[in-house]
Amino acid sequence: MSETMTHDAHHEEHPGGIKRWLFTTNHKDIGTLYLWFSFIMFFVAGFMALVIRAELFQPGIQIVDPNFFNMMTTLHGLIMVFGAIMPAFVGLANWQIPMMIGAPDMALPRMNNWSFWILPFAATLLVAPMFMGGNFMAGQGPAFGWTFYEPLSGQYGHLAFFVFAVHLLGFSSIMGSINIIATILNMRAPGMTLMKMPLFVWTWLITAFLLIAVMPVLAGAVTMMLTDKYFGTTFFIAAGGGDPVLFQHVFWFFGHPEVYIMVLPAFGVISQIIPTFARKPLFGYASMVYATASIAFLSFIVWAHHMFTVGMPVAGELYFMYATVMIAVPTGVKVFNWATTMWRGSMTFETPMLWAIGSVFMFTFGGFTGLMLGVAPADFQYHDSYFVVAHFHYTLITGAWYGIIGGVMYWLPKWTGNMYSEKLGKTHFWLTAIAMNLTFFPMHFTGLAGMPRRTADYPLQFTQFNQLSSVGAYIFGFSQLILLYLIIKCIKGGKKATNEVWEGAEGLEWTLPSPAPYHSFNTAPEVK
Repeated sequence: MSETMTHDAHHEEHPGGIKRWLFTTNHKDIGTLYLWFSFIMFFVAGFMALVIRAELFQPGIQIVDPNFFNMMTTLHGLIMVFGAIMPAFVGLANWQIPMMIGAPDMALPRMNNWSFWILPFAATLLVAPMFMGGNFMAGQGPAFGWTFYEPLSGQYGHLAFFVFAVHLLGFSSIMGSINIIATILNMRAPGMTLMKMPLFVWTWLITAFLLIAVMPVLAGAVTMMLTDKYFGTTFFIAAGGGDPVLFQHVFWFFGHPEVYIMVLPAFGVISQIIPTFARKPLFGYASMVYATASIAFLSFIVWAHHMFTVGMPVAGELYFMYATVMIAVPTGVKVFNWATTMWRGSMTFETPMLWAIGSVFMFTFGGFTGLMLGVAPADFQYHDSYFVVAHFHYTLITGAWYGIIGGVMYWLPKWTGNMYSEKLGKTHFWLTAIAMNLTFFPMHFTGLAGMPRRTADYPLQFTQFNQLSSVGAYIFGFSQLILLYLIIKCIKGGKKATNEVWEGAEGLEWTLPSPAPYHSFNTAPEVK
């Protein structure tokens, strides 16, 4: 009798199958859900990017109607930002933060579950209008660019779906952030002071405060859009006394910190990987923490550098230019600290290290083009050209996305208990790195020569550069299938990962003992 009772209680505690994933309050399961959701969204948004590049392979309108093209550029941006990059970092945070600070789980496990399950519904709302309207190509999805500038965006597409989706995504982010802050501030193991936390935990603590500060601003902006369209208000409509430029101010007050929300956790991942494979402690730990905090603070006071061309006073342009250029200082501190950590270290170049070094190198390049854009008189030339597209893909792909993949490659053996194929990992890295540069490097030239962004057609002289970009994009997209294969193969089995997975990295963060409970992917039999 007692045996059956304990068996039932045991069964109750660990539901199997679909129930395990729907009702889980376990930080590892929820981290896994976030990461898989993000990966699926990455492929959805990536497919949209391939539609864009297919259309731009030649001048003229070949494959899709311009409205559908605009819908692809809009949804590609929105899904990559809100569906792929942000959930991936929350997934990494869920998996790693409790283990890194010695906590049994996240502070608010049920809210953790809720903040994930909002996401699939939000994503559905975002793409649903695409399938409304007579035929697919004439879908009613958002076709106004991911920055949805009013009052133009109010005129096109099903605004209500889009606004509701943004609200849900915001709820999810805010709840995730509250959870991360509560966990870090209340659940650290005895002796784990703030200045002893791994840098990944620090970057997430700072990012969580950023998210809580800016998501309500975005919510306000989209709510005003909604009332302008359906309730007769005129916040952004000049004919009713509103101000279209006000929308840009409110949007970018959210939008600029958002860029750092996507990049700071990647800095944290890189700060975990480089010391492991250089076999040296991170150089200048405290300065890294202060640099992260400075970037977060400065990100709030530079928003109008996205709008140098709206006709603001010269004094305003000067201020925003100087404030923008100042962000280069704490970012430079980070880059020099990473370089100094590697200096004279016993470096090896396993897959995670390739992603980390690739990220530092290419993100720095993106930072330099950002400085060019930050200089107001020069920006008048670059604004709304393909140069801007090149710049932010260099910062977001190599800053944020390389950081995510680096983190996954670094921690996957710890999560699954299995080692993946190094050969495949490196193949994936090199293919991605070459294709990424092939895709986005030519855009600097097309942009400087005057090709505007978000256009389905272009003059003949831009053909060759666009063809290079399109070929690069297809190689980039299809090489991600290697990553998918590698991850599934690693989860299913393979060489067992030991405590010192990364050869010779003993004594570093990696080797903290972490017994595998029932809910990790460990295939070892459960101890009775």
